[in-house]
Amino acid sequence: MAPKPKEKPKAPASPLQPPPPIEDLFTSLNRHIQRSEFTQAVKVANQVLSVAPGDEDAIRCKVVALIKADKIEEALSAIQSSQKVSFDFSFYKAYCLYRQNKLDEALEVLGKQDKTQPSMLLESQILYRLGKMDACIDICRNLQKAKIDSLEINLVAGLISAGRASEVQGTLDAIKTKATSSFELAYNIACSLIEGNKLKDAEKLLLTARRIGQETLTEENLADDDIEIELAPIAVQLAYVHQLLGQTQEAAGAYTDIVNRNLADEPSLAVAVNNLIAVKGPKEISDSLRKLDRLKEKDSQKFELARAIDLKLSPKQKETIYANRVLLLLHANKMDQARELVAVLPEMFPDNVMPLLLQAAVLVRENKAGKAEEMLGQFAERFPEKSKIILLARAQVAAAAGHPQIAADSLSKVPDIQHMPATVATLVALKERAGDINGAAAVLDSAIKWWKTAMTEDDQLSVIMQEAASFKLRHGKEEEAAHLYEELVKSNGNIEALVGLITTVAHANVEKAEAYEKQLKPLPGLKGVDVDALEKTSGAKPVDGASRAGLAEAQEDGKTKEKPKKKRKRKPRYPKGFDPANPGPPPDPERWLPKRERSSYRPKRKDKRAAQVRGSQGAVVRDKNEPSASATNSNTSNSKSNQATSSKGVSQSAEPSRPQSKSSRKKSRK
Repeated sequence: MAPKPKEKPKAPASPLQPPPPIEDLFTSLNRHIQRSEFTQAVKVANQVLSVAPGDEDAIRCKVVALIKADKIEEALSAIQSSQKVSFDFSFYKAYCLYRQNKLDEALEVLGKQDKTQPSMLLESQILYRLGKMDACIDICRNLQKAKIDSLEINLVAGLISAGRASEVQGTLDAIKTKATSSFELAYNIACSLIEGNKLKDAEKLLLTARRIGQETLTEENLADDDIEIELAPIAVQLAYVHQLLGQTQEAAGAYTDIVNRNLADEPSLAVAVNNLIAVKGPKEISDSLRKLDRLKEKDSQKFELARAIDLKLSPKQKETIYANRVLLLLHANKMDQARELVAVLPEMFPDNVMPLLLQAAVLVRENKAGKAEEMLGQFAERFPEKSKIILLARAQVAAAAGHPQIAADSLSKVPDIQHMPATVATLVALKERAGDINGAAAVLDSAIKWWKTAMTEDDQLSVIMQEAASFKLRHGKEEEAAHLYEELVKSNGNIEALVGLITTVAHANVEKAEAYEKQLKPLPGLKGVDVDALEKTSGAKPVDGASRAGLAEAQEDGKTKEKPKKKRKRKPRYPKGFDPANPGPPPDPERWLPKRERSSYRPKRKDKRAAQVRGSQGAVVRDKNEPSASATNSNTSNSKSNQATSSKGVSQSAEPSRPQSKSSRKKSRK
């Protein structure tokens, strides 16, 4: 047996190597930052801090590299651990809080810092995310003198979100900026044109923005997929414009293409899914719910928007998505899920009334209209500044539930629409249905009084007075009706009002009716009619059914005699190669009959030899059609198996098939 080789003795441990010079470390750190290798930059920064703890430059490089690497939590930890350093990291801390969507904390941290251009720009971003658009616009206007790149993009986005889209063009003229200076600015200005209902102009500008974006991003050497992702908001907005223009099929096709290809950023994908569901409506509910499930957190059992989507969508956009989710659940009759979702919406959107309206919709679907009316009424009393839409919803719920008095009371509490003809007509109909005739008449009188003193071009006084007179005449108030008709006749000489006045006054004052009757223009063709002789006649006699039919036929014959129809003689068309002068033998008249029914048919004779007896005497002859016992058993078993197979096939084919399947827009790349 060969001896085992001896193990080599281990070399003694070398002493620790000295760290590289700090100058070399900073050179390496700068090289990693220039190459956007932020993870390596953090490692080198830690090496610098191990040599020189508390070095401000190393800590700043580490914090910025962590932010660039989207490691926001580690960046905050690094800032917290460097409190002993004299450098103020408040701006970086505020930015990290902004990235974590802790907007109020970020704004509080910035408030303790001096006003600098970066801090003011970050503050405007935070205010934009909080929905405080006026304050955001003020900061952007103060920063205009600093000539910050892309500031006009944020300024235009703030104006549109604040509902001041009409100021966009004036702002561009003031800062001397063209709409096509960048594809982001062109996109935002197109959004302002949509707000102004200039859809064709918006479509042209969006197409221009897409072309500019293609050229710009291609020059930056971006991949095709990255370019498509960057331009996804423009594609979604173009589809939305087509939707507003009534081109629903084209819009639905564009939305479907964006969703299926999945080459879009999270907010654009969410908007495309929501708008596609809005275009489809209550059709393909299961498919719409599955598409919405793509937007929620993967690990969450409840419907909750993914964090990346929740951070970048505006509150209005998020509210629209949740509202559409509830409506789809109601259409799908999934009441438990709808009830569970509307219960959490008031906490998510405390300043909006949409969650309350959705709760009322769920109650109405559960046949609890009375509870919905009570809930809406209590909210309207607590928050009168938000009560208009709530009262309108309460009126609609009550009217649909057969409670006309509650519906009329709710409408009466909305003061700025009481004079409108549609509101007046609705109130009168509701009060009339509830039996409150005097209340309905009071509504009409109040509307007439308002329009008499109104200084508007759209004068609806004559329409309301005409309807009021007709209503009062219908309910036995002839004097008031006559007074209204008389006012109409004196004011504008309305013929319909004159006829109504004559009809109304004739019941009480015949002389006055005859005086007004003289103002009517004579009807043509009545001069030769003897009225007295016409009154002495017994009137028209009823005509029986037969004579009526004969009269109708006589009238039809008279019409045909008066206007005989001229039949156009057309030249007959013959088959190709047919000579009408030599047509040849006539075709067989029985050519369309079956052969058995033709006169020339002769049936075949039976073979008499088939029945002859063959074989020895006493043998039994079987008929050809009589099967043997074994064949009978075999055929019977086969038929049973065939029946089983066919019945199985029927049961499978009888199984029902499974069902198959605003403006929301991103205004700036903040």
